Amino acid sequence: MATEGQSHHMSWRDSYKGMSSDNIKGLILALSSSLFIGASFIVKKKGLKRAGASGIRAGVGGYSYLYEPLWWVGMITMIVGEIANFAAYAFAPAILVTPLGALSIIISAVLAHIILRERLHIFGILGCALCVVGSTTIVLHAPQERGIESVTEVWDLAMEPGFLLYAALVITAVFILIFHFIPQYGQTHIMVYIGVCSLVGSLSVMSVKALGIALKLTLSGMNQLVYPQTWVFTLVVITCVLTQMNYLNKALDTFNTAVVSPIYYVMFTSLTILASVIMFKDWDRQSPTQVVTEMCGFVTILGGTFLLHRTKDMVDGLPTSMSSMRLSKHADEDGIDGEGIPLRRQDSSRSP
Repeated sequence: MATEGQSHHMSWRDSYKGMSSDNIKGLILALSSSLFIGASFIVKKKGLKRAGASGIRAGVGGYSYLYEPLWWVGMITMIVGEIANFAAYAFAPAILVTPLGALSIIISAVLAHIILRERLHIFGILGCALCVVGSTTIVLHAPQERGIESVTEVWDLAMEPGFLLYAALVITAVFILIFHFIPQYGQTHIMVYIGVCSLVGSLSVMSVKALGIALKLTLSGMNQLVYPQTWVFTLVVITCVLTQMNYLNKALDTFNTAVVSPIYYVMFTSLTILASVIMFKDWDRQSPTQVVTEMCGFVTILGGTFLLHRTKDMVDGLPTSMSSMRLSKHADEDGIDGEGIPLRRQDSSRSP
């Protein structure tokens, strides 16, 4: 019996190899990014309020916030967070980095509770707890980063039939949405604009990851800037990000941010994970148990995200309709179009 127990213990230890050094670096960068981005929205909001008190509010077309140092501190903090997020993709799989964007929600919610005196009620706390549990689950079971020694290897992965088929389907769907559905349904159906942003976003993350790997290898002494593939990936990143910015802003201008944010997060993250699994074959290096555990963690994050956004403006004893009026009122007062609790991918696309 002792021998069996010992062999079982050893087999468990052998089966869990722990996180690679690259995954740890990616994790630290992703967590840092969430911290900076979550904090940046609180600082920017303070700056907008201060600027609105002495000039024309941003919500009615004013630009006095450009003269407010606090707003610029928030903007610089966001840029630092986005740089850390970009770097995280160079070290860790997208299936690890992308879902961790939900942690910026927690940072923002907690800081809003402490600094802005915006009450974080019991459902908000539960949503934060679910995001933490889901993120921890994914971190502990994320696949090891694939060893890549040249940007041409990433290009070869992108040229495989499976990913080419995915990219062709995405591009076809985007063109159909832009030229057929947006003119007819863009102002009435929220999924049209968000669909374009999410589909294009999944391709942009794959290109960002390829570009990040190229820069990491270049800084380590293996120059990747001489390869035309590096510049192709750069062009794809620029095109995709500009497209995301355009249609995400249309969605935010047409629909309530509290509705746009969670739907966009769910679609964007799901499609990004799918694209990463197809291109980098993340799940080929994992057991079925690990894959199922990651999916459970992802669903848990989605539950926490939905709970936070669905109830973030709820006040005890206040009807839902009144809560909606309260959300619009605060959005107008702050001049930030309902910008309460951010989601990284949305803000990544909007940052200058």
